[in-house]
Amino acid sequence: MLRPTCSVLLRRRASALRPFATKPDLTLVEDRDGIRTITMNNPAKYNGWTDPMLRSWMGRFADAANDDDVKALILTGSGKYYCAGVDLSGTIKPMWPKQLHEQIYTFNKRVFDTFLEFPKPLCVAVNGPAIGASVTTATLADCVVASTTATFSTPFARLGVPPEGCSSVHFARLMGPENAMRMLGMDGWAPTAKEAAAVGLINECVAPEELLDAAHAQLRSRLANETYVKNHRGYADTAELMAVNDRESKDLADAFLAVPFLRAQADFLASKGKKKEALVFEALVATRPAWSLLL
Repeated sequence: MLRPTCSVLLRRRASALRPFATKPDLTLVEDRDGIRTITMNNPAKYNGWTDPMLRSWMGRFADAANDDDVKALILTGSGKYYCAGVDLSGTIKPMWPKQLHEQIYTFNKRVFDTFLEFPKPLCVAVNGPAIGASVTTATLADCVVASTTATFSTPFARLGVPPEGCSSVHFARLMGPENAMRMLGMDGWAPTAKEAAAVGLINECVAPEELLDAAHAQLRSRLANETYVKNHRGYADTAELMAVNDRESKDLADAFLAVPFLRAQADFLASKGKKKEALVFEALVATRPAWSLLL
């Protein structure tokens, strides 16, 4: 059950997401027994978070937050992947460095605030591999249920960027400092669903065919409990996590325009045979002393 004052406050915040237009083909919606399921529906692109995909599910979250018939929410994916994370080519567009920095900070913060501010019980049903921000957002929900086919990867260190999605604080609370460092550091540990459940990153690991039923059961147990208060796993405080998200979003915007990230992107693209794209990042590295003056 939600505390009345908290519910009103979070509903007002969620209503701010209304300007995000919803593209119906990118997200599917199904209602059953007061529980709404949002399915990210771009399996050909591994449900990657392009700008249209982000706006689609964020708009769906806003609709669910403001619909009195919806008592709880499930987020899942279609196809073999839950989500391949943020698709940089589908979210970042050329612009002046200072504007780009502000856009990265603002939009990154809003993505995670959408999870933090959602006023109703929220369960993420991870149907397959999850990468980057799709992992860290999931840990901000009330519960996470995963298929045995799921894995959880947060390759931030390898990409030359700092942790995001409150993971710099939240991961250690969920699964201890050692496991948090294994995932967030250069080790790049990507636990299976079974391993993630064992260390506390997620609540439950189930067979693929049982995934949505398990998510429904998790939410029904919370809705049936009159003393249940909307919260984040690890008993984290929403205001505290929002402050962490604000700091991390600023750090991420700084990192995206720094040499380690630009160099990592150039190396990654070159390893994939994308020479022209790699040269763009090489040029950005070479000219950074000049354009960084515009930040």
